Amino acid sequence: MYTRRLRLPKQPKQTFFLWGPRQTGKTTLLKQHYPQAFRVDLLKSDELMGYLQRPALFREHMLALPKTRLVIVDEIQKAPVLLDEVHFLIQEQRRVFGLCGSSARKIRQGHANLLGGRAVRYELFGLLAEELGEDFNLVRMLNAGPLPSHYGHGNLKLALRGYVEDYLREEILHEGLVRNLQLFSDFLRVAAIGDTELVNLSNIARESGVKFSTVRDYYQILSDTLLGAFVPAYTVKPKRRLIQAPKFYFRDVGVVNHLTRRENIQPGSELFGKAFENWMLHELSAHSRYSEKYYDISYWRLTTGVEVDFILGNGETAVEVKAKERVPGHDLKNLLEFKADYPRVKHLVVASLEKQARRTQEGIWILPYREFLNRLWDGEWV
Repeated sequence: MYTRRLRLPKQPKQTFFLWGPRQTGKTTLLKQHYPQAFRVDLLKSDELMGYLQRPALFREHMLALPKTRLVIVDEIQKAPVLLDEVHFLIQEQRRVFGLCGSSARKIRQGHANLLGGRAVRYELFGLLAEELGEDFNLVRMLNAGPLPSHYGHGNLKLALRGYVEDYLREEILHEGLVRNLQLFSDFLRVAAIGDTELVNLSNIARESGVKFSTVRDYYQILSDTLLGAFVPAYTVKPKRRLIQAPKFYFRDVGVVNHLTRRENIQPGSELFGKAFENWMLHELSAHSRYSEKYYDISYWRLTTGVEVDFILGNGETAVEVKAKERVPGHDLKNLLEFKADYPRVKHLVVASLEKQARRTQEGIWILPYREFLNRLWDGEWV
């Protein structure tokens, strides 16, 4: 069991949501932090059906508890109607809840009560390199992905297949998010092939055999269920023509590997480089939220093809990700192009597989990826 970097309040004074993809360890984390809390598990069919048929029963159960006792509600998206009861109990009883789930889509679509700003939001990601410590292995991470249930699994192929099948069945089919599960499944594989790439909805619609509007909705489902995320283009005061379409990254590179039938990705291959980029976004995204800096993460690309992988914040730091043990000089040109357009950039960095840090005359840091991440957590880049 690993110590997670996300810091929840020791004694919550305010109701909070804890969102995260399936199997990131949300329930385990809440049990560790709040062993004395009263728990409502909506994965239990009898509890779920009882509250859905008679939501007031939830209020009655809560009123029987001491006002000071924290209440954890797991899988809150399965019963959005309970949020009205939670709202009432917060407002009238000043009770505190921890509301856990993997998707707010059903809640928003049903116009359910999201508590009107009365709850703070936390998000739990898969395992980080720092959390794994000595157990971290890059090749393992880029094949298995960061979910705790997969990283150390003895039969990775079986675990990933079960995860995707459970996602399609539990998150998509049972929640009624799509009408045709097979079409969505086909789209999922096409989208995985385009992981880390620009999103061209027309091309994906053609390859998936679905309408343009349907593809757009499907991508939104992936975002809402926290299976993936868009990375927007950095377009602040452009001096040259820029690509403005977003990129899309799956949050779990192991899922990408399963959907695209990639097996045993090894250093030196193009697929290893793509997986390395995906994983680096995972680390950056977790840091942005866990550090509570909430800085933007974008990419920069000229119409000529010149591109920088990640721009952090308002352009303070530009990061290139290179899965190479020796980064040649021509791989630094894109960062210099960015600096030419944005001379106020503070840090130009390459996160790489090199063994020792170095800095070029132009001021570009070329770092082992672990050192890059250590400096990130030390507050050096943002």
